[in-house]
Amino acid sequence: DPEIFQETTVFDYETLLKRLREQAFLNAGIKIIFTDKRNESEPVGETLHYEGGIRQFVEHIHKTRGVTPLSEEVIYVNGMEGDTFAEIALQYNDTYNDLILSFANNIHTPDGGTHETGFKNALTKVINNYGKKFGYLKDDDKLLGDDVREGLTAIVSVKLTNCEFEGQTKGRLGNPEVRPFVDKIVTEKLMNYFEENPTVAKAIFDKSVQAQKAREAAKKARELTRRKSALESSSLPGKLADCSERDASLTEIYIVEGDSAGGSAKEGRDRKYQAILPLWGKMLNVEKARIDKVYGNEKLMPVVTALGTSIGEDFDLSKLRYGKVIIMADADVDGSHIRTLLLTFFFRFMRPLIEEGHIYLAQPPLFKVARGKQVRYAFSDAERDQYISELSGENNLKVNVQRYKGLGEMDPEQLWETTMDPERRTMIKVTMEDAVKADEIFTILMGDKVAPRKEFIEKNAEYVKDLDV
Repeated sequence: DPEIFQETTVFDYETLLKRLREQAFLNAGIKIIFTDKRNESEPVGETLHYEGGIRQFVEHIHKTRGVTPLSEEVIYVNGMEGDTFAEIALQYNDTYNDLILSFANNIHTPDGGTHETGFKNALTKVINNYGKKFGYLKDDDKLLGDDVREGLTAIVSVKLTNCEFEGQTKGRLGNPEVRPFVDKIVTEKLMNYFEENPTVAKAIFDKSVQAQKAREAAKKARELTRRKSALESSSLPGKLADCSERDASLTEIYIVEGDSAGGSAKEGRDRKYQAILPLWGKMLNVEKARIDKVYGNEKLMPVVTALGTSIGEDFDLSKLRYGKVIIMADADVDGSHIRTLLLTFFFRFMRPLIEEGHIYLAQPPLFKVARGKQVRYAFSDAERDQYISELSGENNLKVNVQRYKGLGEMDPEQLWETTMDPERRTMIKVTMEDAVKADEIFTILMGDKVAPRKEFIEKNAEYVKDLDV
């Protein structure tokens, strides 16, 4: 009804499917038949019906991401107190990242709340108590929340009479009574499960201990990095060409692929507010590495040092030295790979940079179209063809077309005019509209498993416009 839906009456199939699938998972046994009849000749749809409820939700997430669970079955606990009901499904996998999705009365709470806090506190408490009870953990030793959540996928769902939502977007549950209620259920029933399933419990505990060791190794590496920086005359990377402006709201840093492109960028930039940090070669794929492998990495640490915010639990956005962090890579497959590796790093270890809108992708031109002194820069095939037509004119005069394969092919003036001049450049701002979907895509594309990546490529191959061979 256009009187109700005033912005649009054209809806995205995948968005609706995701929402309805969530509802089917959160209400075990319900059957939702979803049909899209907009294309009368080829209607599409799905029947969404999950007797296993949120247990199948966890299985669906792992299957979609192509990760390997540590155990065959999903752990499930629930409980009721008065008119408040809570259920939790969890399962560990072989990755280093956790995913906790929480819901209150079937409404997704992306900012968590009392139900999620109660679950996290109880999980940490249970795994520590398990380790001490069976002699795996010394009395003075303790696993932290980040340790016990490594590789965890969990769904926390509560249903209550009066939900109190908080936060700017109402994305956090505020009911104070829910926290001890969820904590009690998880503490009692998860410990019982561990005692009845010692093999699963030991696998989870061992993974948590490995995460603890990695955290401690990261701490040592972080302290070593700080000491090294303090001993050096300047803590900024040697290859960084800094800007003179110190107001972060006015400054920007270009992270540039290759020394040759870095040289052109340094010469062509506005030195007052544009800094240049050249990188070379492929960097660490952090999707396959814990944080301790990041410290000391010769490709990533110059980025961390230049930005000034640190990473992981030490991240401090207030210390960001540049308001815009711009990834500038070649317009080819290798350049796309560099961008993806950097975005994976920012997403996993410096996510507020993306959430607060500080990350950008530079858009260098694909073609230079010239006739005599008349020059046009084209950012697409269509634009190239348009400029060829304009410059050749009615007499079909000869026009030279150059396909840029790398930023290093441009001289400093060209790079400034096409890619760095704020008055003329085009940039893409990286946003976090759907962090869960982004997390899923990073896991598929950058993780260890080949099969889900192959499936993703086959499904999306038809949308590829430019592919270097």
